[in-house]
Amino acid sequence: MEFGVFILAQQRGYHQSSQLVIHNAVEQTVAAEEAGFDTAWYAEHHFNNYSLCPSPLMMVAHCAGLTKRIRLGTAVCVLPLYHPARLLGEIGFADTVSNGRLDLGIGSGYQQFEFDRFGVDLKDSHSLFAEFYDVLHAGMQERIFSYAGQHLKIPPTSIAVRTVQTPMPPIWVTSGHAETLGRAIRDNHNLFVTALLNGTDAIKALRERLEGIAAQEGRSIDATRFGFLRCAYASDNDSEVTSYLDNARFQRRLSESLKFRRAQSDDGYLIKEQAGPNDMSLETMRKNLPVGSVNQVIDRMLEEISILKPSHIAVQTQLGDFDQRTMLKQIELWGSKIIPAIRKELRSGRKDAKVAGEAVSA
Repeated sequence: MEFGVFILAQQRGYHQSSQLVIHNAVEQTVAAEEAGFDTAWYAEHHFNNYSLCPSPLMMVAHCAGLTKRIRLGTAVCVLPLYHPARLLGEIGFADTVSNGRLDLGIGSGYQQFEFDRFGVDLKDSHSLFAEFYDVLHAGMQERIFSYAGQHLKIPPTSIAVRTVQTPMPPIWVTSGHAETLGRAIRDNHNLFVTALLNGTDAIKALRERLEGIAAQEGRSIDATRFGFLRCAYASDNDSEVTSYLDNARFQRRLSESLKFRRAQSDDGYLIKEQAGPNDMSLETMRKNLPVGSVNQVIDRMLEEISILKPSHIAVQTQLGDFDQRTMLKQIELWGSKIIPAIRKELRSGRKDAKVAGEAVSA
């Protein structure tokens, strides 16, 4: 089981400067490597305070020079907002300067607010993503490639800076479209999924959906590597847990406001935090999420892992205006206690299953 930190780089108000937010994202990356996390993931969003990382590949390139071991991932590059030839060059550059530590997460995007300002029609996002998908494969695997699609047309082109990882970095696909996830499964790529702020019932439903999509491709979902994005926090300090949950709810409120075109702003930048139809109380969130004491978080994470069976857990760390020093301590706690305990239990479970199987065979 691999573990990552998911760094959204949010700004809850002007008491946080953009410089501070980005500095905190970088500091969390370094802390995650020191704590033994496998990957640091960076989001991509534009033009408002939901997330201040406009280029996850730039974050990868910068943090590559400050770290040595941890893998650095894009979660995700919103493909329709790029020019594919330039994106290919930047992917090659990021993988090169990180010495082959890039994990390339890709998605189609969902925020009308962003698409409008890039001059891209959100209705075309799915078909654009499909063409970008083709171009990325061709550009990273072929020395010279060309492409002629409905949206993208590229004459014979060679990308100068090639990826260190061959034929390409690990690809992680996130999408609300079953056909896109099915294509990723068919091509042996990885998936990135989430149950948002929901509990075990939603995780069971997510597992069933993934099983169904894989079955349509004639595969077992257990043969596919996939990551699970989760809000989780361990502390005996109730005020810390409450603050984390409050910031997680802030994140979700803004995301839904942007997704469902409800976003409002007094100054054209800061999005108003408003409860929507799917809003949850902090008490409901406590019941749904792995939060509480260290042992409570370990037990709940093991329960969720047993249901979903992911290969990777990405813990959301940089949410809203949660205190940075407290989060750095949390990252260290996961590295020193929570991750080792979860891995120990998972190893023990596999060993017990093997012994039981051998007994049945005998």
